[in-house]
Amino acid sequence: MRVFQGFDELEKIPNPVLTIGTFDGVHLGHQRIIQQLNEEAQKHGGESVLFTFYPHPRMVLFPDSHGLKLLQTQVEKIEKLERMGLQNVIVHPFTKEFSRLTAVEFVRDYLVNKLNVKTIVIGYDHQFGKNREGSLELLKDLGPVYDFNVIEIAAQDIDDVNVSSTKIRNALSTGNIETANLFLGAPFELNGTVIHGKQVGRKIGFPTANMDLGSSVKIIPAAGVYLVRNVLQNRAEYFGMMNIGVNPTVRDTDEVSIEVNLLDFSGNLYGQELQVKALTRLRDELKFNSLEDLKTQLSKDEHTVRNLLLHSNY
Repeated sequence: MRVFQGFDELEKIPNPVLTIGTFDGVHLGHQRIIQQLNEEAQKHGGESVLFTFYPHPRMVLFPDSHGLKLLQTQVEKIEKLERMGLQNVIVHPFTKEFSRLTAVEFVRDYLVNKLNVKTIVIGYDHQFGKNREGSLELLKDLGPVYDFNVIEIAAQDIDDVNVSSTKIRNALSTGNIETANLFLGAPFELNGTVIHGKQVGRKIGFPTANMDLGSSVKIIPAAGVYLVRNVLQNRAEYFGMMNIGVNPTVRDTDEVSIEVNLLDFSGNLYGQELQVKALTRLRDELKFNSLEDLKTQLSKDEHTVRNLLLHSNY
């Protein structure tokens, strides 16, 4: 898959078959669109193209009040798009100036003059351009003028999936990881670097890897303990337990941390890249009277995890 950061990097794409959107999460609804996009590209002897934006438009238009947390970092999104078989991604810088383009200007100046688009695959309810004035009907009107075809993704095809990025964010915010994973079509991921912590877990026999996600806009699931599958340095896989929260037993802070205990692992993790895939939520984060009580609970959690792994298809 080729990724172009704006049109300055753009190379010739033969017979582009294009869709437009932010595609946060690349969830089942997005996957349905990409599947049809790839099929149309093959049918028309062209290449599939996603025109997307960064930063997220809401973060630019409402910098002080957007309150938005994203399901994916840019790196995570690009990796998942590639797994979907998409051939080209154009990541256009979203600015206030760009947001002022009318829908007609966007189609004419970018999709036609810069990209030479031949086919646009779009959802029945998609809106774009200044004040979201662009629509499926406008594209159908512009098609004969600028010599491109418009293929509508029917309402039934999208509604049958019944999923949105907002629904997934809501599920994650309440700890309903199973619903989020169902809508995403894959386990929700956290990717980061292992950093030094207070090493309390090591003292009680449950050493943890503290994660730095390197992103302030990535959504973090609700506080609690989770069963997770971990990929270390893009190679070795380990199941484990993840705690998200403020560690009330050992810390007096409101700062949320992400700590992962890898089952059956020994070694130094500092500075290594860790991918954590959340599978199910085990319990709320709790405050214990002592480290010994915390250790007892962690032993129970590990027993629960091993039983789940023994009897479930993770």
